[in-house]
Amino acid sequence: MTSAPLAARLNIPSGPLFFPVTAYGPDGSVDLDVFRAHVRAGIEAGAAAVFACCGTGEFHALTPEEFRACVAAAAEESAGRVPVVAGAGYGTALAVRYAKLAEEAGADGLLAMPPYLVVAGQEGLLAHYAEVAAATSLDVIVYQRDNAVFTPRTVVELARTEGIIGFKDGLGDMDLMQRIVSAVREEVPEDFLYFNGLPTAELTGLAYRGIGVSLYSSAAFCFAPDIALAFHRAFNAGTAEGDALVNRLVDGFYRPFVELRSEGRGYAVSLVKAGVRLAGLDVGGVRTPLHEPADEHIKRLAELTERGRALLREESA
Repeated sequence: MTSAPLAARLNIPSGPLFFPVTAYGPDGSVDLDVFRAHVRAGIEAGAAAVFACCGTGEFHALTPEEFRACVAAAAEESAGRVPVVAGAGYGTALAVRYAKLAEEAGADGLLAMPPYLVVAGQEGLLAHYAEVAAATSLDVIVYQRDNAVFTPRTVVELARTEGIIGFKDGLGDMDLMQRIVSAVREEVPEDFLYFNGLPTAELTGLAYRGIGVSLYSSAAFCFAPDIALAFHRAFNAGTAEGDALVNRLVDGFYRPFVELRSEGRGYAVSLVKAGVRLAGLDVGGVRTPLHEPADEHIKRLAELTERGRALLREESA
């Protein structure tokens, strides 16, 4: 069931939903000072929420101690200005442990990642997320992707589960999402949040908006907040003029970025992190098993980012 405070804060965001990268120092350890600077800059640039230690933040690579420290740092930097949502995942016992660590660290909510490795049936998935939701007082958003794919009936039951307020789609099956939205709308009286959670969600924003899903995660905000903010304002304007700018940014920046991202496995994280470094903040590299982008790809990223900014200059001219 919807819990008003977090759901209300996320429902009509004033800016992009920010998924910060996790900063590492030269020795590979978490650099909390740089992470704090990254989070602080994102909030000051106009982020409506901070999703700490999620996919872009390399949740998979962090120890429980590092996870707690990063979530606490994000919560301290936010100081209540915007909500902080933390990742939680792996098997049920570990997901519950991460949920409790996030609550102790001051998070406002959880993004529940798919269970580790196993391909479970709907009954088991429902039990898993219900147990995670029951473990803390934090509101939970369930993330559909990879081995966690849900039927409309299961999402109806998730929406009825105390503490679960939303559903983030990282699968991209529009037929399934339409059926999910329709089933929940028909059977659950409370509002339920939906998020477009595909990598570089701006590319598919107009398609998702067509089925009533206007919230989305923005990895591009990590390294090009000006472009991401301009897109967000145009997208949420819902006008012909706004949609025209959305399409220009899709054609000139987001689609080429997605095509570049597809040239390397793990680039949804490592290419974004390279973009943050290009923007002037040394957040370090990625941890294995991810790897760094090729130099040529980083050069193309810099060119693409400048191209996106040129489009904004043309728009304001």
